[in-house]
Amino acid sequence: MNMDFNLFINDVVNAARREIVEAGYKELRTPEEVDEALSKKGTTLVMVNSTCGCAGGVARPAAAYAANVYNKPDQLVTVFAGQDKEATARAREYFTGYPPSSPSFALLKDGKLVTMLERHDIEGHEPHEVAARLEQLLDEHCAK
Repeated sequence: MNMDFNLFINDVVNAARREIVEAGYKELRTPEEVDEALSKKGTTLVMVNSTCGCAGGVARPAAAYAANVYNKPDQLVTVFAGQDKEATARAREYFTGYPPSSPSFALLKDGKLVTMLERHDIEGHEPHEVAARLEQLLDEHCAK
């Protein structure tokens, strides 16, 4: 039973990883990858991924939509809370003023946090509501 449960969890995690990568996000799995990506000039949208229901039912669909809007950020990246713990902890160091939250979105400009959508902005909302909020933030901060 334990072996089957671990396989199930691995399948869920792998599916969540695959979904966000296929949407156009680059996975950051180490603190070094986080520092390299988040210190770049320009705009970066970070999706803090997780295996919870609101991540799969709301956040990842909204993230996929945000990857295709007109005013896209320069970079789309993701860290996986509960899986890539050190990378997630490093990313959260950039999210000053906000407690750990997953799933969540952070928008950075030139390595500095501009704004966040926290779990409470995602959970209990429809995917199109979160997608519209992301698009509004990207229009405001990523217009070319």
